[in-house]
Amino acid sequence: IQNTGVQFHLNGLHKAGDVVLGGLFEVHYTSVFPEWTFTSEPEQPTCKGFDTQGFRHTMTMVFAVDEINSNSNLLPNLTLGYSLYDNCGALVIGFRAALALASGQEEQFLLQENCFGTPPVLGIVGDSYSTFTIATSNVLGLFRLPMVSHFATCSCLSDRQRFPSFFRTIPSDAFQVRAMIQILKHFGWTWVGLLVSDDDYGLHVARSFQSDLVQAGGGCLAYAEVLPWGNDPAELRRIVDVMKKSTARVVMVFAHEIHIYKLMEEVVMQNVTGLQWMASEAWASVDVLQTPDFMPYLGGTLGIAIRRGEIAGFKDFLLRIHPNQHHNNYGNSLVRVYSYNLTGNCSTGWVEAGRALCTGQEVLHNVESELFDVSNLRPEYNVYKAVYALAYAIDDMLSCVPGRGPFSGHSCATLQRLEPWQLVYYLDKVNFTTPFGDQVTFDENGDALPIYDVMNWLWLPDGKAKIQNVGEVKESAKGKELTLDEAKIFWNFESKQPPWSVCSESCPPGTRMARKKGEPECCFDCIPCSEGKISNKTDSMECTSCPEDFWSSPQRDHCVPKKTEFLSYQEPLGICLTTASLLGTFICAVVLVIFIYHRSTPMVRANNSELSFLLLVSLKLCFLCSLLFIGRPSQWTCQLRHAAFGISFVLCVSCILVKTMVVLAVFKASQPGGGASLKWFGAVQQRGTVLVLTSIQATICTAWLVSFSPVPHKNTQYYNDKIVYECVVGSTIGFAVLLGYISLLAILSFLLAFLARNLPDNFNEAKLITFSMLIFCAVWVAFVPAYVNSPGKYADAVEVFAILASSFGLLVALFGPKCYIILLRPERNTKKAIMGRGTTKS
Repeated sequence: IQNTGVQFHLNGLHKAGDVVLGGLFEVHYTSVFPEWTFTSEPEQPTCKGFDTQGFRHTMTMVFAVDEINSNSNLLPNLTLGYSLYDNCGALVIGFRAALALASGQEEQFLLQENCFGTPPVLGIVGDSYSTFTIATSNVLGLFRLPMVSHFATCSCLSDRQRFPSFFRTIPSDAFQVRAMIQILKHFGWTWVGLLVSDDDYGLHVARSFQSDLVQAGGGCLAYAEVLPWGNDPAELRRIVDVMKKSTARVVMVFAHEIHIYKLMEEVVMQNVTGLQWMASEAWASVDVLQTPDFMPYLGGTLGIAIRRGEIAGFKDFLLRIHPNQHHNNYGNSLVRVYSYNLTGNCSTGWVEAGRALCTGQEVLHNVESELFDVSNLRPEYNVYKAVYALAYAIDDMLSCVPGRGPFSGHSCATLQRLEPWQLVYYLDKVNFTTPFGDQVTFDENGDALPIYDVMNWLWLPDGKAKIQNVGEVKESAKGKELTLDEAKIFWNFESKQPPWSVCSESCPPGTRMARKKGEPECCFDCIPCSEGKISNKTDSMECTSCPEDFWSSPQRDHCVPKKTEFLSYQEPLGICLTTASLLGTFICAVVLVIFIYHRSTPMVRANNSELSFLLLVSLKLCFLCSLLFIGRPSQWTCQLRHAAFGISFVLCVSCILVKTMVVLAVFKASQPGGGASLKWFGAVQQRGTVLVLTSIQATICTAWLVSFSPVPHKNTQYYNDKIVYECVVGSTIGFAVLLGYISLLAILSFLLAFLARNLPDNFNEAKLITFSMLIFCAVWVAFVPAYVNSPGKYADAVEVFAILASSFGLLVALFGPKCYIILLRPERNTKKAIMGRGTTKS
């Protein structure tokens, strides 16, 4: 450009001062660059499309500088000036303006009465776009020239290594994303769509949003689409078609208003309703989208907006603006455009020909415009804070006491020899409170304290639209805080309730989440927990096992104590066995009474009545010992049950064995030369034999109990949901020896009785003994396999049944016929009758 001799003029407003602050704003949003050729003189780029919001941002800085200059407590004896440039919505113009501010190569200003030169620009307020700010900060950071943005939110600008002198009074997109996630989690929206603009702002948001969403466990993206910058109807149709087909009812949009406008035209064309829109701060408070065509779709939109603030006297300042305040052609023209856009009754010279030229003196007090609505200052409030941050930093710097400064040798910075990085040092330490009550300070990354207002788009019955504040979200020492007044929120649905947007419904307690292959983690199936495992909260990833003594409830949502199982007195089986045991005991007692009462009769006296009494007592003990197997096992019952059973049965079988031997001895004595055999089977020998045989079993039991005593045991192997209380024998060998000894005596008794079964007596007791021992052996032979294969309480029931069956078999076989004769056939209860058959044969 310089080679052609044409100067690249920048549109700007300027005011001289002891210290000059720079500013970059979008006063026009369209710039037209003519084609340059070598045959014609190049033309200047044309800025079109007056941006009233950008103009108000510019005037906010002018107002703030004037307010600081009139404040005797801040920067006394120092006048602030400004040099403000219009970027015209073009990166190349904004970048050129930033270089002009940094190098001072644009305009000449009067610094002192007799000295001309370019005043130092100590800091810059702006730029409006993240992309523009990234480009300019990359260069200004090389000079450590501080730049305080009011609108650039890209989280990438928090990189202190890349942008060492960048600050901002608006929260970064990193917090904006976290704030959005807070709202999603509050309403339980886990399945959302994401639309972003095709620039640094949108693409950085997309990356951070997806990573933060995963870390927060807040949900998943149903889709993520990039909105095109240019006019691309086919791409917009494709994106809207994706939205329409998706099951996600919530759509988050991080883009600029121009993208939303084009998108909504396609949404209206395809009539995509039933969506809950979530707006980023870039368009959450933009009223240009609140048209009758868009509001049926955008009504109820929730978004986060820049913190609202108040600036006292700002409205009066806007009403007093006129060209005489600005000593350059652009300033005069700019105010004329401002007047034209408000009144529409005059011409700016290039906006509309044929009308009187706007002078800037037009009466504006009666004009209704959003420009004069200072109740909702948001970006303007950030501009205001940015200017004051620079002013306070300069004030702190000038308040430095020589010799106590923060720099090398405790020196202080001076305006005459100021290095830009020295002001960056003081900006890092800035901490002040605005008249509105907000604290302004920067963290180690140059970011302001994060706080946003939550906005809701209200669609009124008369067709008008309104943006209302329904809460705020901020970060503090307590963490992320979201405050919502849900009663105020307008929901654009028939139910007037928040929508439900999930890929899969939450898994209730008692189930676990199972990811669907190839789909996001929010899409899952709910699998019931297996037996013995539970999940006691919603959306559990795993089921946890219950403790050993507990089992899962039918709903699988909590652990319950396992059912306990043992042979109980309360259950039918236990009642039957107890009844049988007591009945047997009672019968034994009755028989014993009968025998005692008829003890002098031949039937009782035959074959040693003492052994018969002892046998009845032993049978009674056998019946009673079965009760030890019923009820919850304890230490003493486990130790006593088998010992009592073993000793009782050995006593019983010993009596039978001795009775059998006596029968054989008597028969042998009746033979010629056999009388000597009876001397070995007298009363003393009989009692001694029984005692010795029983003592052997008692010794076996004692050794067993001392070495490996049976103990109660909670068995969980039989059933998963039950605890079987049982007695473990301790020593299988001891138990086998006990049973083996009983079996040995029983077999011996059976063999001897079998040999004596045909003795020539009218009442041959050997036959009864043979029959009784046959029953006894049959019962216990069947007991062993039944006992081994019976689980839990049924093993005890089998053993009790064997005890009772064998006891009843002995009782009935041995004493039944005798009681029958004693009670019903007394004529046969004589010695002659008992011995008659034998005498006749002999």
